[in-house]
Amino acid sequence: MGLTYVVAGVLHFVAPKVYEQVVPPGFPRPRTLVYLSGVAEVGLGLGVMFERTRRVSAWGLVALLVAVFPANVHMAASDDLDLQGVPERFRNSSDAALWARLPLQAVLVAWAWWYTDAERAGE
Repeated sequence: MGLTYVVAGVLHFVAPKVYEQVVPPGFPRPRTLVYLSGVAEVGLGLGVMFERTRRVSAWGLVALLVAVFPANVHMAASDDLDLQGVPERFRNSSDAALWARLPLQAVLVAWAWWYTDAERAGE
């Protein structure tokens, strides 16, 4: 799980414009939010890789997934969102695929939450 978040976090710095496009309108400083979420993903992803920080990092991932959920809703609900910088095959995802992605957040939250258990965290 940790490596998944580290890679996802690094992508926030490789292609920040792509991520900025899914920040809901009205949120302040989209680029800053993209970088902050990238730092959080990298840091928390690294944190779940080590017993000493696994539990607190997993709780951080749960919070992060909840915090970025509005961006996923924005992607699904926006009729005119055309993600520039994304490969063409992924660019025009169907509405059904975007809406189906929302329950995936619950799966990711459950996965992170599973690591919050003290026994699984190695405590």
